[in-house]
Amino acid sequence: METPQRNLALDLVRTTEAAALASARWLGKGEKKAGDEAAVSAMRLSFKALDLDGTVIIGEGEKDNAPMLYKGEKLGTASGPKVDVAVDPVEGTNLLAYGRPNAISVVGAAPSGSMFDPGPSYYMKKLVVGPEAKHAVDLDAPVGDNLKTIAAALGKEVGDLVVFVLDKPRHEQLVAEIRKAGARIQLHTDGDVAGALMAVDPDSEVDVMMGTGGTPEGVLAACAIRALGGEMLCRLDPQKENEKKALAESGVDLKRVLNVNALVANDDVFFAATGISGGAFLEGVKYTGKGASTHSLVIRGKTGTSRYIESRHNWDKLMRFSAVKYD
Repeated sequence: METPQRNLALDLVRTTEAAALASARWLGKGEKKAGDEAAVSAMRLSFKALDLDGTVIIGEGEKDNAPMLYKGEKLGTASGPKVDVAVDPVEGTNLLAYGRPNAISVVGAAPSGSMFDPGPSYYMKKLVVGPEAKHAVDLDAPVGDNLKTIAAALGKEVGDLVVFVLDKPRHEQLVAEIRKAGARIQLHTDGDVAGALMAVDPDSEVDVMMGTGGTPEGVLAACAIRALGGEMLCRLDPQKENEKKALAESGVDLKRVLNVNALVANDDVFFAATGISGGAFLEGVKYTGKGASTHSLVIRGKTGTSRYIESRHNWDKLMRFSAVKYD
């Protein structure tokens, strides 16, 4: 038996709260880069206060030249545990810029050397389910067959299922097959980390996520999926010629199916997410004039504990010393 140990996720949530508070000022203003820059700056400053020796393995921004915490960047005071870090200060920059729901700020951490490095891969095909259906899925099975086995595992009919799919031209055939099988669909323009989390959340309407989304987002989501006992099956799925060429030159096996344990190879994983624009997954930032409130999800993989945290931030006190000007 062990005495209670430090839950790093409770430290990490300070970074996602900071990013959410800073970026939510740009909600619906059409300034995608400005919102992202605000979140990146706030998250980077917040990491400086954390006692950890972190290295960014997953840093958003490379595929679209956006502001980012870059791959290989060192985070924390270097005096704590050595960890791999996956970050996305604004997951869903378009959602934030155009005032759409489910933009979130996300961080995952795992012991050094345990997080999958996607190299030059930007996209992967994904299939995500919760714990009850983790042994009922096959990435190479027909869509209809997967939906039948998932429904059976959940004690449902196929027509009861809700499938999260990104609303992209590449998914036209996938959507047709889901409809043919008789399942229901939620189409989202962006935000496949939130979609993956919905698929493993027992309180969510979503039962499964299908389709091709970001590889960095896949590794980020895997931190939470492993912690909650769900499954993600995926395969690198390059969408452009330069990505295909880079992967071919790196010798990556594009036929290999990766599961959640290959993406994060350690149960001692930590995850934190804070809502920015609000939505079905997490409530967004609410400004009160004298401060703000945030809603976050915090997960520790070793214990399987998940916490929903509502925080109230007081400008009068916080702005006396904060390097981030939230107000």
